[in-house]
Amino acid sequence: MNRSVFHRLSTFFYQRPRLLLLVLLGPPLIWLGVVYLGSLLALMTQSFFRYDEFSGSVVREFSLNAYRALFDLSNLDIITRTSGMAASVTVFSALLAFPLAYYMVRYASERLRAFLYLAVILPLWSSYIVRVYAWKLVLAKEGIITWFFDLIGLRAALDWVLGLPVIGGPSLSFSFLGMFIVFVYIWLPYMILPIYAALERVPRSLLEAAGDLGARPLRAFWDVTLPLAFPGVVAGSIFTFSLTLGDFIIPGIIGNSGRFIGQAVLQHQGTAGNLPLAAAMTSVPMIIMALYLLLARKLGAFDAL
Repeated sequence: MNRSVFHRLSTFFYQRPRLLLLVLLGPPLIWLGVVYLGSLLALMTQSFFRYDEFSGSVVREFSLNAYRALFDLSNLDIITRTSGMAASVTVFSALLAFPLAYYMVRYASERLRAFLYLAVILPLWSSYIVRVYAWKLVLAKEGIITWFFDLIGLRAALDWVLGLPVIGGPSLSFSFLGMFIVFVYIWLPYMILPIYAALERVPRSLLEAAGDLGARPLRAFWDVTLPLAFPGVVAGSIFTFSLTLGDFIIPGIIGNSGRFIGQAVLQHQGTAGNLPLAAAMTSVPMIIMALYLLLARKLGAFDAL
């Protein structure tokens, strides 16, 4: 009986492939459209309301005050600081990830490649919060990095770096340099994996053909390998840039008092109750990432995802 019902049901959907597609994709699309996009639309609607500072309440009247406030010097400073950190983390992650991914694809043995691949994804198995707090201990003034610089007699060099404006601070755990180190560590696997996938798709026959035509290894890498693997770099940059742009945990645990967009949104929404400004602030990374994704699409980054 059950087999007969199952057979009829499978035959019914086999003869109606569009209905089968609707049944399979309907629930996730409803979830995406109602829960995710619906809540996002509700949030953006809040950005067009007005916040009454006297009463501390949100006045549901159309206003652009929240977006005007984004151009205040303090908010522009937050946007610039966050975008600069996201860009620097992305560039440095690419510089670290590409040689490692290239070695894994071109030179590593099967056993070593499996070990390196496991080493890349292994940090992702542990808690994000635990890793950040572990780095706070490592970067602290009493941490292992300071101890190591003392051991090799370069404590003065470390103190000089910490004394630099903007990036310095009392210790690495309270500086933009330390925050940069933690950001790179946390998001580096998301840069390595797309580059690795892109390099795997580069046919070795093209490199052999370039060699037959007289191209030296460096020239073949520059003219063949790098252009074909570049979409993987851009795909990885989507992750590192967007994740850094919206993160508020690392700046809250590592670094000085300089706020980032995520922290500002949390403060405006939770502490101050200024939901319109918090919603308007969230539109900044959304606009930046929309422009970035359009550029990435033109560079073929989605082919490497």
